[in-house]
Amino acid sequence: MASIADPGELTQAPPPSFDDFQRQTSLMTSCTLLWKELSDHFTALENDLKMKSEAIKSKLDKLDSETSLSLKNLESRELSLVKSMSVAFETVEKRKAAALSLDDDDGESSDDVAVVDDSEGLLLRLRRFCTRMDSLGFWKFITTRKKELDSIRAKIPVALADCIDPARFVLETISGVFPEDKRENKSERLNDLGWACVMVLESLIPVVVDPILGDKRMLVTPKVKENAGKIAEEWKKSLEQRGGIENVKTPDVHTFLQHLVTFGIVKNEDLDLYRKLVVGSAWRKQMPKLAVSLGLGQKMPDMIEELISRGQQVDAVHFTYEVGLVDRFPPVPLLKAFLKDAKKAATSILEDPNNSGRAAQLAARKEQSALRAVVKCIEEYKLEAEFPSESLKKRLEQLEKVKTEKKRPAAVPANKRTRTNNGGPMPPAKAGRLTNAYVSSFPAPPTFVRSPSHTQYPATGVPQYQVAPPMYGHGSRSPPASHYVYSPEAASPPLAASYPGVPMSYPAYGGYGNGMAPLYQQAYYR
Repeated sequence: MASIADPGELTQAPPPSFDDFQRQTSLMTSCTLLWKELSDHFTALENDLKMKSEAIKSKLDKLDSETSLSLKNLESRELSLVKSMSVAFETVEKRKAAALSLDDDDGESSDDVAVVDDSEGLLLRLRRFCTRMDSLGFWKFITTRKKELDSIRAKIPVALADCIDPARFVLETISGVFPEDKRENKSERLNDLGWACVMVLESLIPVVVDPILGDKRMLVTPKVKENAGKIAEEWKKSLEQRGGIENVKTPDVHTFLQHLVTFGIVKNEDLDLYRKLVVGSAWRKQMPKLAVSLGLGQKMPDMIEELISRGQQVDAVHFTYEVGLVDRFPPVPLLKAFLKDAKKAATSILEDPNNSGRAAQLAARKEQSALRAVVKCIEEYKLEAEFPSESLKKRLEQLEKVKTEKKRPAAVPANKRTRTNNGGPMPPAKAGRLTNAYVSSFPAPPTFVRSPSHTQYPATGVPQYQVAPPMYGHGSRSPPASHYVYSPEAASPPLAASYPGVPMSYPAYGGYGNGMAPLYQQAYYR
């Protein structure tokens, strides 16, 4: 049987070793670090959850406020609908009565109204067209007065207010050229009537806004809006026939986009198409505002970057100011980059061998265009403090001065291609440069024999040969040069090879016949 241990031996445990103590210390340190790491992790999770909870709460509050505002707007629209419709009906009745009163007049057409040059007379003519709903006469009237564009633009909205149905009247007005040009007689100079379409469409907006809610609701009948949508779809289908978006003319693009905005028929599924059209015609002044009205505000940063990559920095500046992205796209560096690119383009034009004749003119024109655009942009957005334009204006003046000096007519010397001896005209300049070509400038042989020892007088009034004399018809060298010289009135230096003098002529009858020299003299001249 095993012996029982002595109690004294049990109470006296061996002392712990240094290694055991070191292991315990290391374990305590590891536990402390692990606890701190876990504590930090849970603290971060708690803070993250708290931030997300606050964000969700703010979004819910915003959604509640927007929902409440939308409900109030719907309620106000519903309450204002009756009042707006009553105002619209009263306006239509007034316009109808005015139109009927015109029909009860003496029946004179709108073209018979006396033409008055002042603004009141212009408004009278426009209102008469609109009151009669004479869209064809209205269109002819405004398209033939492009020089009075500013005056007409201010009067058209007032005149359109007299139409019984302004929206339908505008659709009928532009139907001759939009969505398809139906004119029989077309010319390149008169083809562009997009300016008139855009002007009429822009003028319609203040006429059809709701009298109570303003532009939040457009008073366009469902039928007219449906017809406007069909026209837009027809224009989009014709893009393939026009060769795609890249080949569509800018006036047509501008008319289409303004048509969408005016009648409120923008579609979200066509935003990519609108974006491409806007970027392709970004140089138009109205494009930034149209882009915002088309719902492209969120895509504007990408559009601006695309314009910069295309070298259209000035257009990009206009877009940045329209949507308030000046901090993201500073205008001054963009304008300086535009000038730098224009300078490079001008240099490449000068170095192009294909433009040797007009290189200087084309390069100067390119630089002038860039300078004008940048100076105008600086003045429009008041960037003088950041980008002084004095040096740009001086450079523009220098280019204009050079252009003006080149346009001055040079002094034309007096008839420098006239002989001094015989008074006959010089042969064409090309005759001396053509191979195996000879144009005789000799006067017709006289009917008498002239002595070679006497001084030869000019044979004035004698017609010249139309073809080369027979003795030069073999492509051989011309006779030796004589004492004939060019007129001293010529301003240019003498030609390298002078025309030979007239050899001694012979009568057309007698021993030699046909004015030909003897054979031994022909050999001498050869």
